[in-house]
Amino acid sequence: MTPKPKLGQNFLRDEPAIQRIIAALGDLSTRTVVEIGPGRGAITEGIVAQARKVVLIELDRELAWNLQERFSPEKGVHHVSVTRQDVLQFDFAAAATEALSETDQKLLVVGNLPYYITSPILLHLAAHSASIDRAVLMVQREVADRVTAQPGTRDYGLLSVTLQLYGRTESLFTLPPEAFNPPPEVHSTVFRWTFAPRFAELGVTEAPFLTFLKQAFAQKRKTLSNNLRAARITPAQIVQAFETTGISPMARAETLSLNQFAALWRALQAS
Repeated sequence: MTPKPKLGQNFLRDEPAIQRIIAALGDLSTRTVVEIGPGRGAITEGIVAQARKVVLIELDRELAWNLQERFSPEKGVHHVSVTRQDVLQFDFAAAATEALSETDQKLLVVGNLPYYITSPILLHLAAHSASIDRAVLMVQREVADRVTAQPGTRDYGLLSVTLQLYGRTESLFTLPPEAFNPPPEVHSTVFRWTFAPRFAELGVTEAPFLTFLKQAFAQKRKTLSNNLRAARITPAQIVQAFETTGISPMARAETLSLNQFAALWRALQAS
């Protein structure tokens, strides 16, 4: 079928890359794998051959129908289900509950994410971190650079700290446009996200801390102190928190580690 640009359809056709993506998920023999946007099933074929159960989330009507036909009980495939749905509406918690009841293991997630909604999908996965063990995802190279960036680097920002708050992110490999049909205008990077939320370790509360991080990165050109003032935190509280943590009042958000953000948040809460 003809790819639909409005749905961000760039189908992977590089066989070695497909095998590397599947291998990065680990042993699938006892696992439930959720694939986001399987498209023509390039990655799906190998997953279905190895996994205990596979859940395919495909928004495109024609692609979903083709997948249902291809991986159907009539074709001898009994462990694959196709959900025609926007991934942002998919209930990962329900899928995980079933997987945990059967194998006592959380979900594995894989997908070549549509570039136009990559960040919302990543945040949706973060919100369902309790349901997911790890994810192997292909995104635009620039997004992967942000996701895996470290403090003080050009790409480090709100997306970096948010995703790393929910687990370890690591870049695996990058593919050129010609690895896809049709070729996108950008390079694509596959990264692995191993979920292990750090809220308890950091001594922070999830929702208020996420709000604090958004406030801290609100204006990249401003110092962290100015961003916090704009969030209506009093100057006295800010000064005291910086003194308590030993963080420079002239620091910018992109220079702080998660540990430093957590210390600052705890100091503000105490004041």
